[in-house]
Amino acid sequence: MLNTDTAKIYAKGGTGGNGCISFRREKFVPRGGPNGGDGGQGGSVILEVVEGISTLIDFRYNPHQVADNGQHGMGKLMHGADAEDRIVKVPTGTIVRSPDTEEVIVDLQKVGQRAVIARGGIGGKGNARFKSSTFQTPRVAEKGEPGEERYIALEVKLIADVGLVGYPNGGKSTLLARTSAAKPKIADYPFTTLAPNLGVVRVDSERNFVLADIPGLIEGAHEGAGLGHDFLRHVERTKMLLHVIDTGSVDGRDPITDYEQINTELERYNPRLTRLPQLVVLNKIDLPDAQANLHRVKAYFGKRRVFPISGVTGQGIDNLIRATYSLLQRINTRIRERQDTAQSQPTFHIPKSDERFELITEKNRFIVRGEGPRRAVLMTDMENDQALVLLHRKLKKMGILNALIKAGITEGDTVQVDAFEFTYSADEINTN
Repeated sequence: MLNTDTAKIYAKGGTGGNGCISFRREKFVPRGGPNGGDGGQGGSVILEVVEGISTLIDFRYNPHQVADNGQHGMGKLMHGADAEDRIVKVPTGTIVRSPDTEEVIVDLQKVGQRAVIARGGIGGKGNARFKSSTFQTPRVAEKGEPGEERYIALEVKLIADVGLVGYPNGGKSTLLARTSAAKPKIADYPFTTLAPNLGVVRVDSERNFVLADIPGLIEGAHEGAGLGHDFLRHVERTKMLLHVIDTGSVDGRDPITDYEQINTELERYNPRLTRLPQLVVLNKIDLPDAQANLHRVKAYFGKRRVFPISGVTGQGIDNLIRATYSLLQRINTRIRERQDTAQSQPTFHIPKSDERFELITEKNRFIVRGEGPRRAVLMTDMENDQALVLLHRKLKKMGILNALIKAGITEGDTVQVDAFEFTYSADEINTN
């Protein structure tokens, strides 16, 4: 019952908004200064642990998670608005790994815990930021920084929320197949289910739970008869049980006796199992004998709520699923209260890429690799001469120009950063 659910997703933070080039233009202010505003921050992609989901099934249909871009800056020193973060909901116990190395990046264990997996880019500076005593009319602004992008691998252990218990051939496998996409082996003989089958039951687009069809239980299971110990070990890991009774008496057994015997075996193995919340499912009501038994079985349970269903026709299934999910949520609330999740949970940030650069020398060509220089180039308007001067200063501040000189660069050699190429000059860099 500890199957693993996995998903691989692509996450991209939003690009920051561009800075604005603007000058104050008013009737009595003929030489108004620069007033271009900054661009807004791009949204980040953030994983958040929430209640109500137990699997990664939704990522099979939506593996791309992309945040919005920040708005561009405007004149009159109006900054662009920051974009909203994209919150991606994941179940408790989600492990985030690097898909290349399989290294664990973060293990998300508590409701409310967050992990920023792709940061949004910062907004570009408007031309008002570049004004100085010697640079009165800057006609330059930065482009927004591209958001981070990466693939990550997600993994969550599928520990069943709800276990199906009952005698062999009680209809548990049919119920699992009816309520989920699981395809258990179904046949008319004892011990049809030899190992737990897991299925994801979708309540709606954002709510689901894991249902397990556990090997059938017989008298003497607590002593190891049949598949007894294997069965009971699996039951211990569930939060609640659906006790499926063959109301149609297909094997000639009495439904009430079956119910009592199963609970006796649970108690003899571990009294705690009898304290697990149970919903009683009266299965096979589509059979003629079930109608004869139904009144007597309902009378046995008295005021206790029972759920008459047919795993074959689907009758009563929706009502059962809604009741199961409602009870499961109450159980999860109690569990969370015991774990004292009221305290604020820290937000984990995947470390930024190494800011150091790598210099690769080829004949008359020098290739610079690194996140810092790449970001500087992408935020530069290559059609703007003043912007190129600012880029030259950034590369010098990073130590790249000194590294090029030490590597033996000469006038006219080519420098490549990301997809951009420059012709090296001792005085300035000219774009090709």
